[in-house]
Amino acid sequence: MIARLVPNPVISLTILIVWLLLNGPSVGHGLLGAALALAIPHLVARLKPDRPRIRRPLRALALFLLVLHDIVKAAIDLAIRILGPESRIRPTYFWVPLDVRDPYAIAALAGIITMTPGTLSSDLSPDGRHLLVHCFHTDDPEATIREIKQRYERPLKEILE
Repeated sequence: MIARLVPNPVISLTILIVWLLLNGPSVGHGLLGAALALAIPHLVARLKPDRPRIRRPLRALALFLLVLHDIVKAAIDLAIRILGPESRIRPTYFWVPLDVRDPYAIAALAGIITMTPGTLSSDLSPDGRHLLVHCFHTDDPEATIREIKQRYERPLKEILE
């Protein structure tokens, strides 16, 4: 019964507290804030997207550790390239064809690419089938695409799809 009345107690309590902080504590504002705190979560419930289902949590942990390792390794490589001669830097853009279709998997892949120093996900094609990536340095964009797909996309597909 209470769970149906207050579907998200943390949000309701936050709304009430913020309302009282903005308007000052009084009986009238307390009642109005409580009414808003009960009504707003119900009104916006349809706007809340479904939560992603993690199908393989141990694989997610392994991916997290791999990404952490790659971030450290890429940061060192990037620092060496920045401190070296500019002629050793070959920046480029390339499109990564996506096998994943889940929007959470695409967002996670774009985030992983962006968090890794030296790479940046720049755009998603309108059909959601290609991700535009800027790479600070690559001698072989095709090899970089294969690495992104093998190291990050394939595990994300296993975890989220």
